[in-house]
Amino acid sequence: MIAPKKSLGQHFLKDENVARKIIQAFRLKSTDVVVEIGPGKGALTKLVLEHARSVIGIEVDARAVDFLREAFGGEFRIINEDVLQVRLVDLVPGKDLRVVGNIPYYITSEILFWLFDQKESVADATLMMQLEVAQRLTAKPKSKEYGILSVFTQLHARPRILFKVSRNCFFPKPNVDSAVVHLDFSKALPSCNMRLLKNVVRSTFGKRRKTLRNGLKDLKFSEEQLNNIQFDLKRRPEELTLEDFLHLTKQLEPYLSEASLKF
Repeated sequence: MIAPKKSLGQHFLKDENVARKIIQAFRLKSTDVVVEIGPGKGALTKLVLEHARSVIGIEVDARAVDFLREAFGGEFRIINEDVLQVRLVDLVPGKDLRVVGNIPYYITSEILFWLFDQKESVADATLMMQLEVAQRLTAKPKSKEYGILSVFTQLHARPRILFKVSRNCFFPKPNVDSAVVHLDFSKALPSCNMRLLKNVVRSTFGKRRKTLRNGLKDLKFSEEQLNNIQFDLKRRPEELTLEDFLHLTKQLEPYLSEASLKF
């Protein structure tokens, strides 16, 4: 028996019906190579192993690693490591990996950006996360959920909420409900200075209730430069679509000084 560690944000899925529903939505093929984030006690692992050609688990908890090795033996490759320190291209070079996992609430955003940075190695991901975060991934402009995570998720992937999961399906029971989200990474990145885009989005949302002009001043663009671009800087960041942010970034590129970028 593995006692959940609060420090690792562990909430083990105990409802087998939910586990089967996740795998059904995952639509595995016999040729798939799957990476499972945080397999824990193997609620999803045993089902993935029934369908995929190869399964690699990334698990930070050494107790769970021992349990999984004993439960599944040589048919399951397990890496005892912090997922954020793993480079997917090193696991199976040149493969379109499929990712699945019940990911810890406290590092959900970090794991998502870890995936975005490695999207060339990933075909898609089916992830269980806090419902509130799932709603942010798919949020539209002018909604309270819309923000940095919405923009970058929709830049890198096509997100879709598949279904909600009650907090009663976990041990220990969390204080919030969850949702299973599918991210399709086949979407090509647009031609754009990605570092500048990242800075524009983060700096403007950092002053969410201010105008775009206020947020961009933190990036050291001068008043003269901002006056020269063809964009309404009186707007607020939550009003902008992804396409708007891309257009704004391209307008700013001629005035870019790398020294002014923070992220």
